[in-house]
Amino acid sequence: MKSKLVLAHISMFLVALFYASNFTIAKQVMPEYIQPFGFIVLRVIAASILFWISHTLFIREKVENKDMLWMALCAVFGVAVNQLMFFKGLNLTTPINGALIMLTTPILVLLISAVALKERITSLKVIGISLGVIGALVLIWGNSTSTVPNAPNPLLGNIFIGINAASYACYLILIKPLMAKYHPITILKWIFSIGLLYVLPFGLGEFRAIEWSTFSTNIWLAVIYVLVVVTFLAYLFNAAALKVVNPSVVGTYIYLQPLLAGTIAVLAGQDSITWRLVAAGALIFVGVYMVSYQKKETKPTLEEQG
Repeated sequence: MKSKLVLAHISMFLVALFYASNFTIAKQVMPEYIQPFGFIVLRVIAASILFWISHTLFIREKVENKDMLWMALCAVFGVAVNQLMFFKGLNLTTPINGALIMLTTPILVLLISAVALKERITSLKVIGISLGVIGALVLIWGNSTSTVPNAPNPLLGNIFIGINAASYACYLILIKPLMAKYHPITILKWIFSIGLLYVLPFGLGEFRAIEWSTFSTNIWLAVIYVLVVVTFLAYLFNAAALKVVNPSVVGTYIYLQPLLAGTIAVLAGQDSITWRLVAAGALIFVGVYMVSYQKKETKPTLEEQG
């Protein structure tokens, strides 16, 4: 069990690194070579093919009919809304902005858990949630213009990434019951296959408009990286970790994304550090720390009482 837990944490760190790099690498491709929704269609097609091949070769597990509706619901939040909003938002805002807003995901996981799973929210959690929300609002409404290249509308982009964060939080909670029953590859095969039906109406036109002949070697490498690493491997590693740990633990690794994404973006010359970003980031970091700290404190107490 200990080895599985170690592997789960390694997987979650790698996912954080993959997603953090995506903020910068995907910006090299959008919107000059591929429009956001067209890119999503490409991602979902590639992931569906890779998961179908993996499932056929290694798993061959069947899903009960009654669970297909739950798969379809997970596809809404984990593929369609999540990816469409993220890439659309990233196309309009900066990498660091996007990474900071994604920090609200653990807070959103807590709020959704309180409503759906009846988890108790303490006063410390309320303060943490409030600080996180204030930090996100400072970032969203305090940065409606940008001097950073390739960030034409940070305000709208930040809002889209905020929607993505909420959708991802729902996905982490919804997919957990399926992980207790099926192999991650089985689940992801169906989630991406169903998700393709959702994203096609939004991105088919942009997908058809892709001019493949204009791609340089670097652009091809960036596209392949997003398809294989950021999509296929990231979803697979996250799903594997969810078989071992709770959604809230997976959510905590999102805290690493601003540090990793900011470092990558600044080194690549695609973003810059401002005092507003530092202030907003500090509020969000403190908020999520307070939420997580309370979780860690309650567990030993319950064990002692048991």
